Amino acid sequence: MSSAGAKTINPSWLIPSNEGVDLLLHCQPGAKVSRVVGEHDGRLKLALNAPAIENRANDVLVAWLADQLSVPRRQVELVSGQTNRKKRVRLAGVTAQAVVAVLLV
Repeated sequence: MSSAGAKTINPSWLIPSNEGVDLLLHCQPGAKVSRVVGEHDGRLKLALNAPAIENRANDVLVAWLADQLSVPRRQVELVSGQTNRKKRVRLAGVTAQAVVAVLLV
């Protein structure tokens, strides 16, 4: 039996792991609204509604991802890129399919 309706999407910015998934992100602070903008240089590009001052944009990033994916903030970890626009975020207990379904709508 064929699953013609099922579509497998494995974007380059989404890296499955044993614990969940890692996201490779390009974050642009200072936007009016936090949202997915598209892809940039092999990363998912996000606009963040926070300035890049005193870790505020990182806090908004973690809170926004947790809210979008309906997971507690403790399951969203900023692994690298604390002072850079290029970031790696680990999402514990989240599937790649859930990330694609929520963030690429």
